[in-house]
Amino acid sequence: MKVYTKTGDAGTTSLVGGKRVSKDCARLESYGTIDELNSQVGLLLTYVDEQNDRANLISIQNCLFVIGAQLATEAPNVPSIVITIDDVTCLENNIDKASEGLPKWRGFTLPGGCRAAALAHICRTVCRRAERRILTLNSTEKVDACLLAFINRLSDYFYVLALRLNFLQGTEEILWKK
Repeated sequence: MKVYTKTGDAGTTSLVGGKRVSKDCARLESYGTIDELNSQVGLLLTYVDEQNDRANLISIQNCLFVIGAQLATEAPNVPSIVITIDDVTCLENNIDKASEGLPKWRGFTLPGGCRAAALAHICRTVCRRAERRILTLNSTEKVDACLLAFINRLSDYFYVLALRLNFLQGTEEILWKK
């Protein structure tokens, strides 16, 4: 199977539906960063042992594929599978569950700790960049509100997950001190 088409050699690519766009346009920047995030989540998965956390991360990866498809599709060609308010609610519930049993918040933490937590922090920062890219796109082309809410909550999930992973490993959080 050939994976190369040579159609992008001049710096353009096709959106879902066939429209050709520059590879550095806001739409591609947004779903390209989602793809990068999904890859980082895949790396994080290689360091997470707890089955519920693994299931949540795999569910997030599936949602990121849906988000990528939504962002790669220009209106009015809406994909048949989209991020919904139920996806946002599920993510909020997972944040709440991941927070259960964690020590009381003591201040801002520096990214790091055990390897899995450090990777969760990388996912958090890539997610925030993806959100900025999506908001840039949203300034010229409307992006679905549920997609925006999901990405906003997702960075919170990765923060709480980092705290949880350090807690489960017995790794002390490094607090920011000035």
